[in-house]
Amino acid sequence: MSPRSFRYRESGTVVTLTLDRPEALNALTFDVYRELTDTFRGLASRPDVRAVVLTGTGRAFCTGGDVREIIGELLHRDAEGLLEFTRLTCDLVRAMRSAPQPVVASLNGTAAGAGAILAIASDLRIAADTARIAFLFVKVGLSGADMGAAHLLPRLVGLGRATELLMTGQFVGAEEALRIGLYNRVVPAERLTEETAAMADSLVRGPAPGLAATKAALNREMHLDLETALDEEARIQAELMREPDFREGFQAFTEKRPPRFGGAPE
Repeated sequence: MSPRSFRYRESGTVVTLTLDRPEALNALTFDVYRELTDTFRGLASRPDVRAVVLTGTGRAFCTGGDVREIIGELLHRDAEGLLEFTRLTCDLVRAMRSAPQPVVASLNGTAAGAGAILAIASDLRIAADTARIAFLFVKVGLSGADMGAAHLLPRLVGLGRATELLMTGQFVGAEEALRIGLYNRVVPAERLTEETAAMADSLVRGPAPGLAATKAALNREMHLDLETALDEEARIQAELMREPDFREGFQAFTEKRPPRFGGAPE
């Protein structure tokens, strides 16, 4: 993979995608949207990649769509062209959620607008203590329900909090985001890289099929009633119990040692 609009790095079984337009606070361009989408789709067929980290350079994680390249362009589009763009943005979320690997958003700074969506479309969020976040869409006269926000955010913080965040567009500081469940972890900014690497390492040492099944179930079961969900989980677990990782997990437990799941690093 060789995207040109952001940095791509593979280190062992971890892929790191780094938004690298610090002078523009890592604002998204049409090319970034397209290449991020293509990258996540490509990673879906890479069993050797066991975790993905999404981060930024400079003082922002991502501040949404670039004002000149995207916003200025949209003002001149017709209805069909506008729908083409909004579907492009939603395709990125779709690709992130359908990738089997756990995606960790490493929030090095401000996440706003579409940048906030990239954070909540990830599976886990570890943030620097400087990483404030806002869903700014109503601030520019649009719906707070953008790129799946009204679907994803209530599952993280509850309907009441999600309603407030999406209807006001107000910024939330890192500690408050942690308190309400929007962030999984907040660390000093100088420790973000180290703490993110530790989180990614714990994921790549887990059972990749089991983690992929967990992510798929979390996506799918939000629409299911309890009885259907129970049937689905019974089927999934029975299938995974036939795999070598289950036997290794049990053996490691009885031998009081860390498990060595298939494909995990030594």
